Amino acid sequence: MSPQSDPAIHADPNDSWHGVITKKGQFPPEKDQYHLYIGLFCPFAHRANLVRHLKGLESIIDISIVKAYPKGDENGWPGWRFNGENKSDDVYPGATEDKLFGSKFLHEVYFKADSDYKGRYSVPVLWDKKQNTIVSNESAELLRWLPTAFDDDLQCEEGADRALDLYPDPLKEKIDEISTWMQRDLNSGVYKAGFAKDQNTYNDNVPVVFAALNQLESIIHGSGGPYILGQRLTELDIRAYATVIRFDTIYVQHFKCNLGTIRGNYPVIHEWLKNLYWNVKGFKETTDFVHIKENYSKSHGDINPLAITPLGPFPDIEDGVNLNFIAMEPGVVKHPHVLKKQKELYGTA
Repeated sequence: MSPQSDPAIHADPNDSWHGVITKKGQFPPEKDQYHLYIGLFCPFAHRANLVRHLKGLESIIDISIVKAYPKGDENGWPGWRFNGENKSDDVYPGATEDKLFGSKFLHEVYFKADSDYKGRYSVPVLWDKKQNTIVSNESAELLRWLPTAFDDDLQCEEGADRALDLYPDPLKEKIDEISTWMQRDLNSGVYKAGFAKDQNTYNDNVPVVFAALNQLESIIHGSGGPYILGQRLTELDIRAYATVIRFDTIYVQHFKCNLGTIRGNYPVIHEWLKNLYWNVKGFKETTDFVHIKENYSKSHGDINPLAITPLGPFPDIEDGVNLNFIAMEPGVVKHPHVLKKQKELYGTA
């Protein structure tokens, strides 16, 4: 069983970990006490790695990166692997060994925290090296508290914006409102569509994804940009970016979310995306299109049994950024089921 005794952090072998780095809690903010396990392919791990870069925590929290594939059988066993799994020259470019334990598989790390663990061996995982246990493996929770966890205690990377607040008081209510449907309809929505096991389930879920994109296009256009809520970068931009950067590259073709593309149908989202990638330090640096494309195309045998990775789209992301969002005509996918869902979900069309 886990060395943690606080059920609020990890209640039982079926539960995730919900710890928080804070001065007054079990996990204090100290340099080199924590280690982050991620996959460059995973949009939810991407959130945590983005915060790490935006807040200049690279020298405070080191990372280990799992391979993009293979994942395992239909139940995900044995799960994500590290470089050196088979021999010293077993290297997937961009991945690493398990820098803490030399594990072959990510599940070994989970079992070190709780030998009876019964949940998923997912990324991200934030590990406490002193207490030898997991702090958190919940990306949404990490996204909320990690940006401020080290603000008053440690010297971050040179050039990092220590004052960056991704959840500012004046915008909290709006962030909470949008993040609720963004997680449900877009971040998770692409998976509900992509992993549909029958036509009706697919037909029900794909329109929801594009209803959310229609809504996001309208919000960014209305705010004037360059970020979702206007002049301030918030956690909404991180939530949306991790999904949207993967959309044309993989979700359109692999998950059959093909009622439209970002570059072809959503001019405002497209410019917002390009601005983050090309102009905001941390976004390009944490995005690896090879890991993204090979993970999805080579890990889902039921969807892509030949594991052929598409060459396109080309380029992965276009260059040139136009920040005059207000002057643009916002895009919309006008499929009748999309417009119906948009009306039902958000009261707009």
